[in-house]
Amino acid sequence: MLVQRFAALLLLTFACGPAAFAAPADAPVKIVVLGDSISAGFVLPVQDALPAKLAGALKAKGVAATIANAGVSGDTASGGLERLDWSVPDGTDAVIVELGANDALRGIDPKVTKQALDSILRQLEQRHIAVMLAGMRAPRNMGAEYVKAFDAIYPALASTHNVVFYPFILDGVAADPKLNQRDVMHPNAEGVDVIVARLLPKVEDLIARVRSSRGS
Repeated sequence: MLVQRFAALLLLTFACGPAAFAAPADAPVKIVVLGDSISAGFVLPVQDALPAKLAGALKAKGVAATIANAGVSGDTASGGLERLDWSVPDGTDAVIVELGANDALRGIDPKVTKQALDSILRQLEQRHIAVMLAGMRAPRNMGAEYVKAFDAIYPALASTHNVVFYPFILDGVAADPKLNQRDVMHPNAEGVDVIVARLLPKVEDLIARVRSSRGS
């Protein structure tokens, strides 16, 4: 009896393909935030980290979604690429890619950062996972040439990949002492609230893409 059921399952798989097992259109969208300390919530309580507050904001709007925090403090774009497979498990519907701040702080060649991010986006596309790319800007004290090369990474990637694009993850928060911790680099809880409020419409666009693909 068990063998017969297994054979029937195999037949269904080959006859209908993976789409036969696709999640229902109204099932919660599974999102992973692949990032660095901005996502990880450096020294903040878990509930104040960006993924947790973003999940709360979506819930408050009645949007069914789960958000996993795959932020690692100190991580670079290359580090995110190295851990991509286990940070983004099978069954993930969408990924918010938030990487690059540490590359800029360390003065890593923008070509290296761009190549790593490009590889992340390509691999996620191959897995049919919807993506939001959250941009970063280099510190202005890195020099005009470096700033120009680094800041150009994200718009260039957004123009060549089918992603939801949010140009600057720290928009409205960067360098504001009231919204950052003492290092004026990592958002405090109030700063995370600002990020979430500004990011939310783009996240809703990302979720809409997932739901649209489920219905196609």
